[in-house]
Amino acid sequence: MRTTISAVAAGLTVLTASLAAPAAAFASDGAATKALHLRKGLTLKIPSSWKVDDSRKDWLRVITGSCPAKGTDTYGFRDSGCHSFWIMGPKAIDIGHELFQKYTPDGPFYPATDVGPCPVKKNLFIHRTTLAEKGLRQVGPGHKAYYRDWAGTCGTMTSGKVRARYNQREWYLPTSKILVIDQWRTPGLSTILRNATWN
Repeated sequence: MRTTISAVAAGLTVLTASLAAPAAAFASDGAATKALHLRKGLTLKIPSSWKVDDSRKDWLRVITGSCPAKGTDTYGFRDSGCHSFWIMGPKAIDIGHELFQKYTPDGPFYPATDVGPCPVKKNLFIHRTTLAEKGLRQVGPGHKAYYRDWAGTCGTMTSGKVRARYNQREWYLPTSKILVIDQWRTPGLSTILRNATWN
């Protein structure tokens, strides 16, 4: 019995350490991170392995893993399968709702007039989104963002059956005109934003 309890305790210790490791890695000042300088003096410290696509100023994309659409004509906000998050500026915010209306936190960022492709699964389409969580979240000292978590479902164009699910998390700073959008529950992103700095 004592051996079983010790084994369970050891397992819990390893699990706790492995869960804490990503947050510690993002918070560390070691060589594993790099500074990402954004508009209005906002700076994020991100892992060095993440790639920043700043080819479109107001549609900055941070690629955090596999991105099969990169380099193809489908690459962009409405592609599928690219592990990443977006940092939008004023021009993107101005057309961020359906029918290209100005973005507000009242609905998910969705600059389109048609049914969008599923962000997490190729050949599926977004069926519906519902508000899962809302509130204010810290983005560096002295700045709070409107936070929204939109739970989305995906399926085929012809069937109502749910084939995939995703969450679109959004941090909106209206005064600074910055909108962060994450469709992959990027590990450590909440901590990175909370620990951001402003110059």
